[in-house]
Amino acid sequence: MFDFKDEQQARAAILESVAAYCEAFHTPKPYETGDRIPYAARVYDKDEMVSLADSMLDFWLTAGRYADRFERELASFLGVKYCALVNSGSSANLLAFMALTSPLLGERAVRRGDEVITVAAGFPTTVAPIIQFGAVPVFIDVTIPQYNADVSRLEAALSPKTKAVMLAHTLGNPFDLAAVRAFCDRHGLWLIEDNCDALGSEYELRGVWKKTGTVGDIGTSSFYPPHHMTMGEGGAVYTSDALLHKIIRSMRDWGRDCVCPSGCDNFCGHRFDRQYGELPAGYDHKYVYSHFGYNLKATEMQAAIGCAQLGKLPSFIEKRRENFAYLYELVRDLEPYFILPQAAPESRPSWFGFLLTCRAGTDRNAVVQHLESKGVQTRMLFAGNLLRHPCFDAIRGDSAAYRVVGTLESTDRILRDTFWIGVYPGMTPEKLRDMAAVLHEAVRGA
Repeated sequence: MFDFKDEQQARAAILESVAAYCEAFHTPKPYETGDRIPYAARVYDKDEMVSLADSMLDFWLTAGRYADRFERELASFLGVKYCALVNSGSSANLLAFMALTSPLLGERAVRRGDEVITVAAGFPTTVAPIIQFGAVPVFIDVTIPQYNADVSRLEAALSPKTKAVMLAHTLGNPFDLAAVRAFCDRHGLWLIEDNCDALGSEYELRGVWKKTGTVGDIGTSSFYPPHHMTMGEGGAVYTSDALLHKIIRSMRDWGRDCVCPSGCDNFCGHRFDRQYGELPAGYDHKYVYSHFGYNLKATEMQAAIGCAQLGKLPSFIEKRRENFAYLYELVRDLEPYFILPQAAPESRPSWFGFLLTCRAGTDRNAVVQHLESKGVQTRMLFAGNLLRHPCFDAIRGDSAAYRVVGTLESTDRILRDTFWIGVYPGMTPEKLRDMAAVLHEAVRGA
């Protein structure tokens, strides 16, 4: 039995035990040749486990002090004014897009039937909110070996119905932010940066280095375990626009008009003295709804893990860059077989993975199956070409549901010939060398 004199002493003893437990039972085993090499994994130590236990002892299960701290610290890291923590990166994309549909934006609000320029080579939840709302995604092709939107297609994609551009920075490689931002400014369009695979990537814009996710009107992040940092599930939506932040908060929190923090009543001092819509005067502001919203909040326990991870994020980013550069040199001689990835001009990527596109005569299926058989985990570039997936069966060819500008030749090539392997911070030089060796074997046997 514990014999604690006060809560502070008890907490300190428990957290000390948690730290010891983590070091005893969660320290990674040394890598040996032949062990499985995942494309990504959680990288953590006692800091995350102690932080999680600390939040558990408070038993404040919804967003609280850790969530507030995380939002402040992530906003500071990115250099933006506002950040809203949510329960996943996919929810972050949903929330970012839906914020643009708010009536508070007047004529600039996205309405059903309006168009949003995007790409099909990526993760589906960059596109799904557009279709789910009833707006029209307009797909343009991408370039290889950057795997981002072909900005030469932007003007051709424009129509009187265009309201926004929503693009992801593919596997940490920034898209051409200078061209896309200039296009949006020229035509009065919103820009959403899906930054879920690129946290910490940087782009030089007019002589100033900016973090990706901060050049557009809204940026999003994901904290799923394979990503640049993790809290298990989790995501964030960020902006420097006060009105957009107000809308994002409202839609995240059931659509309510009230801005009182969780557990706080009458924060604004006007809980019962105003009139909204057709409600009776003095109706409780905590139950006034200005949007058709959701509950997309994260928990305090997730945020506690996230706070510990944020402290490691700069080292994670640097390690990803180091691993990418080291692996590139190890496989440079394979250029006759693969198109190797290339950073966008004026960028410093925080690489999520190492993309390879098979050249003519190299069979992707044979290469991937050899890698997997030897314990090297691989991934496709997500949907490859989203339009060819079963989710499009019901709307395939319906010009009212989506448009394609030109051909998607490179997108289809990615679907056929592209895959990627990992460079996450848990990679060691030994793992990278073994992975490169297996890739060489795969080419010889393909």
